[in-house]
Amino acid sequence: MRTSDNADMFNGAPDRYDWKLLGKKEIYVPYNNYKLQSPNVKYADILKPGHINQDLSRYELHRVWHVEATLKPGQRHIYAKRDMYFDEDTWNLLEVDHYDGRGQLWRVAEGYLVTDYENGIANYAAQSIADLVAGRYVAFGMINESGQGPVYGATYKLADFTASALRNAGVR
Repeated sequence: MRTSDNADMFNGAPDRYDWKLLGKKEIYVPYNNYKLQSPNVKYADILKPGHINQDLSRYELHRVWHVEATLKPGQRHIYAKRDMYFDEDTWNLLEVDHYDGRGQLWRVAEGYLVTDYENGIANYAAQSIADLVAGRYVAFGMINESGQGPVYGATYKLADFTASALRNAGVR
């Protein structure tokens, strides 16, 4: 349902693609999704058959930068092209259209933006990828039931990422 470079909407090797800035435009994008991030909302309230609960998401007409990424000759990836829409204000990636090798629209990703004013950062309340061919979707990155918000500026030691440290941090 998603590739490893779908983290944070795109977190892959930029050298696989040819990049083209297509310009600025106004489109409806997921924005100010505070209701979707509320700790009062349970995952079962968000995750519904076919798509997330649209009563909890919010969209607004907003200025974005449209960037096209086309797979370079000789490179391999399941996405031959990506149309990306970056928020003009935060530079967060809000929408991505993923195309297969035949040039057909295959998957559509949305990053449900929220602003954490206390920490001065824009982040996602959730992210989702809808597979238009399979008729399924995946949603991830939600913190509603985690008991705490994101932690910024945390420091870690290499030993925190050993198999035993991860085992000790697990929840049963």
